[in-house]
Amino acid sequence: MAFTNQPDNTFFVESDEPSHRPMNIREAAKMIARNKQEMIANELSRLACDEYLEDIMQHMRHMEDETLPDANLIDMQREIQWFMRPYLIDFLIEAHAAFSLLPETLFLTVNLLDRYCSKRIVYKQHYQLVGCAALLIASKYGDKKDRVPQINELNNMCCGLYDAGMFTQMEMHVLNTLDWNIGHPTVDLFTKLIVAEERDSAEVEHMAAYICEIALYHRDFVSTKPSIMARASLALARAIFGKPEAHDGEWDHVENMTLLALSQQLHQPSVTLSRKYSQQMYSRVSGKLADFLAQQAAINRRGAPPSPPSEPTLSKPTDVYSTPHKGLGAVPGVADGYMTPPITPDGACFGQHNAMMKDYQVPPRCPVTPTPQPTHGSGYPQQHIPVAASYFEAPTTHMSY
Repeated sequence: MAFTNQPDNTFFVESDEPSHRPMNIREAAKMIARNKQEMIANELSRLACDEYLEDIMQHMRHMEDETLPDANLIDMQREIQWFMRPYLIDFLIEAHAAFSLLPETLFLTVNLLDRYCSKRIVYKQHYQLVGCAALLIASKYGDKKDRVPQINELNNMCCGLYDAGMFTQMEMHVLNTLDWNIGHPTVDLFTKLIVAEERDSAEVEHMAAYICEIALYHRDFVSTKPSIMARASLALARAIFGKPEAHDGEWDHVENMTLLALSQQLHQPSVTLSRKYSQQMYSRVSGKLADFLAQQAAINRRGAPPSPPSEPTLSKPTDVYSTPHKGLGAVPGVADGYMTPPITPDGACFGQHNAMMKDYQVPPRCPVTPTPQPTHGSGYPQQHIPVAASYFEAPTTHMSY
């Protein structure tokens, strides 16, 4: 083949001719009819929503009560302690972001996890496995099929600690324990309803979502209704940005206490969560919240009178996460009037895993469980620690169960 030195003048020449073939009359008629049907369907949906809105909200309130976890029952866990929760929530948030799942999937995952832990005793080496099973169920329930995590991907995120069959077995056991009752009106759903009604800005909505995810780390909000959490977080977000309050009715005692408790948990959020909401797609609300808290602290310092000198006293060390632990000397099997729930099943796969865990050596890439150190303050530690399955292994020192 011979090449010529003459340039091809037609390569970059733009043409006004359409690149696709012209649409014939029949295809145009089908498109017009399809658009008309879609408009009619949307209008009928809007009319039906207006007509049945009260019934829909009543059903959501009923589901909200039926699927609310009980934190007091989770207190009865023999091995699971509340200081383990932030590490698991960090892992779930990172996995949720890695697979680009819907926002409501994260809240549904935590709801399934807490409901299961309030019904079954969970070994600490299975704590992360239960979280992965809850994430699988929640993603299959509401996300697109191509977004659902694969078992091998979750296993890699768990440093290969579990067998592939254990994910499937735990997923089925969670479903059977919850009687296949998966549906739950998440806080994200109530937030969207209130935002649409009050016409809040995207910045306020992102701040409310950030506050709601901060609440996932703390025991105090495990048994809080999503509707109350959504209203309190939006009210707090409006106050942070100096927006006017929404006149949406009176506040009862529970809502006021939830708002107060939320405002006290904003000072030391998780590093993982703060990094997530520092992105532009979330209006960088984590940085704006940090600036707001710094301004409030400066105002309080200027307005506070000087404190008189006092003799130094030794304060009692507090737990780093300020969450209650089970008391000692309780009657085995009975706590707070409740009988101990059934224990996690020891199937063929789980039985082999439990026998192997005694001699299991944690891979070097998976650090051992961090022991909570006594500090003079409370809150989530600021250093970033990579989350792995070994966070839920037995601590090496200074830990008793």
